[in-house]
Amino acid sequence: MGPLQGIRVVEMAGIGPAPFAGMMLADLGATVIRIDPPKRPGIGADLMGRGKRAIAIDAKKPGATELILRIVDRSSILIEGFRPGVMERLGLGPEQLMAVNPRLIYGRMTGWGQEGSKATRSGHDINYISLSGVLGSIAGSEHGPTIPLNLVGDFGGGGMLLVAGVLAALIESHRTGRGQVVDAAMVDGSLLLMTMIYSMFQDGGWSAVPGGNLLDGGAPFYRNYRTKDDRWLAVGALEPQFFNELVTTLGVGDRFNVKNQYDHQLWPEMEAAFEKEFAGRSRSDWEEVFAFSDACVTPVLTMGESLEHPFHQERGSFVKVGGFTQPAPAPRFSHQTDEDRRSRPELSYDSRGILEEIGVDRDEADALCAQGLVIE
Repeated sequence: MGPLQGIRVVEMAGIGPAPFAGMMLADLGATVIRIDPPKRPGIGADLMGRGKRAIAIDAKKPGATELILRIVDRSSILIEGFRPGVMERLGLGPEQLMAVNPRLIYGRMTGWGQEGSKATRSGHDINYISLSGVLGSIAGSEHGPTIPLNLVGDFGGGGMLLVAGVLAALIESHRTGRGQVVDAAMVDGSLLLMTMIYSMFQDGGWSAVPGGNLLDGGAPFYRNYRTKDDRWLAVGALEPQFFNELVTTLGVGDRFNVKNQYDHQLWPEMEAAFEKEFAGRSRSDWEEVFAFSDACVTPVLTMGESLEHPFHQERGSFVKVGGFTQPAPAPRFSHQTDEDRRSRPELSYDSRGILEEIGVDRDEADALCAQGLVIE
């Protein structure tokens, strides 16, 4: 169930942002058919396969291209995450597929985009966010800027950008009857996520020196603090009313107030005072103190702690699929029940079912499997 019910998506198997985009489309209700190679790629458990059906096709065997074209012919969207030119060499480029299905939305997920001097070069999340200014804007240690996992390039600036692009193109295709190619590049997406920071930088409100700004740990009321038991709290008391509640609760309101909150000369003293107070009690003690406060103070959880946290439990923020607990589909829709969100099917290999849906009878299916073109 979901708003994309009835929309059929073909996902060319890969790793990282394209499978994430396919997972999101499946979570939104689309029927996602993943076309796998004979040996599936992947890292760890296949959590991003939830809600999908799969068929393994050896794309290098004669007849593979024609078979994939038959699957695409009945689909609205195709997404792929290969380097530019790979799909064309397989006979599955936009020109070939859209000749069969003119309304097809062809979503392409790459690091550097489909054109330009870096288009065919290797890269990973860290490279895309380094060139977009994201990485260089984050404070770090002797090892350089802190790497924000692979969330900014791969998933925020990649997979989510691809989802937004193909859905926008799908809406247009319903109006015009024409499909199109969506070029989602992680370097573009990570730049897009930096729009507000670039705005502040050019307006003189953001220093080029990491760790000296309002949102990068430079402000004492927007950073992490170590507690007595060597754990951490996240403090985000940006607005005056939140800052006032923070300093009042910490017992330092006689020294710091909303009038001197943004006095940069006072920040070192303020930071030292906050550090001293937070270091005097355990994280759990502070959690109780700030439990019903608007001071914007929260515990910094490990993944294991997050899985068990009461807030996530009460909101049903995790689901269990195929024996693995994982983040639940988001966003939430008013026409969707909590049970719809929780009941996510595990990835299923359904070669015969998929072949039947595109008009392949039993004898032809037997032959395709015997040839090794379709792997059961």
